[in-house]
Amino acid sequence: MAGVRPGPRRPLAPGCVMALGVVIALAAATSVRASEPALRRPLYDHPAIGSEGWREPRTAVECNGDISVYNTHEPQLDVFLPERKSATGAAVVMLPGGGLRVLGLGVESDAEVEAFVRHGVAVLRLEYRTAQTQAQGVPRVCRPRPAGAAPPVKFPKLQIRNGNANPAPDDAELNRVLGFAVADAQESFRLARRMAGAWGLDPRRIGAIGTSAGGGVAFGTVMADAPPDAKPTFVISIFGPSLQDVAVKPDAPPLFLVTEADHGPVTDGLLAAFSLWKDAGRPAELHVFQVPVFSMTVELWGGRLFDWMKAQGILAGAP
Repeated sequence: MAGVRPGPRRPLAPGCVMALGVVIALAAATSVRASEPALRRPLYDHPAIGSEGWREPRTAVECNGDISVYNTHEPQLDVFLPERKSATGAAVVMLPGGGLRVLGLGVESDAEVEAFVRHGVAVLRLEYRTAQTQAQGVPRVCRPRPAGAAPPVKFPKLQIRNGNANPAPDDAELNRVLGFAVADAQESFRLARRMAGAWGLDPRRIGAIGTSAGGGVAFGTVMADAPPDAKPTFVISIFGPSLQDVAVKPDAPPLFLVTEADHGPVTDGLLAAFSLWKDAGRPAELHVFQVPVFSMTVELWGGRLFDWMKAQGILAGAP
């Protein structure tokens, strides 16, 4: 979705070894050097509304350091907290990419978590609901990465209207899943604010960071008609355009956007969203890098992001 391949940012080779019959515990699979999840917990204390009948088993697939999670129907959060002495009170709900069909985790996601924690920002990494994939559709063979530079990616042309870069706007099932994912992200913001005291968070500085389709989910939380406790106070999107029409309200949150120059409709969609934010007089910053598609890492854009967070008062210190 959003012109982005399903799977993690470094795309899976055709098929990856499935952990036979084993659902990998994310707390073990997503460890980082600077921090470990303080806890892993279900997002809801009841079955997620709307997906009660989903039966495909959640399956985690590891390949070359990437982890792809299929068939999330009971959303879960990994909570990473900085050390008390470095905590700023800021937090992000992290929304992985994967075209709403899979969630891409692994080494690059871990590196982003580590960077945020190192800067005193708590991370709530969300497994939101994704479309169901039958067992025969889950890859089982992990192949080595090809040597040399990856071939350029060709994207279809897409006319962007109202900042909407959804390549399949008439796909009813994916739109339904997008609605579920947005609802899960909203509940994450509510939970973070309910737990603010216990987790050392400032409710006024809880934002979203979304990658690829996760960026589209982040935009969805801004567009949704919801009370403030279900909304981000800032949004970071890493090559993830809106998957629905963009309407910038007077209180739209500050926006930080990163993409590659040649990412087709993703780039066009983010350019359009940036223009709409600026036309509405709301804070927005956009960085477009001339690098191969799917090659961006936190080492490339992280420095500017944390400078922006300081300038916006998001890293203003402990609450």
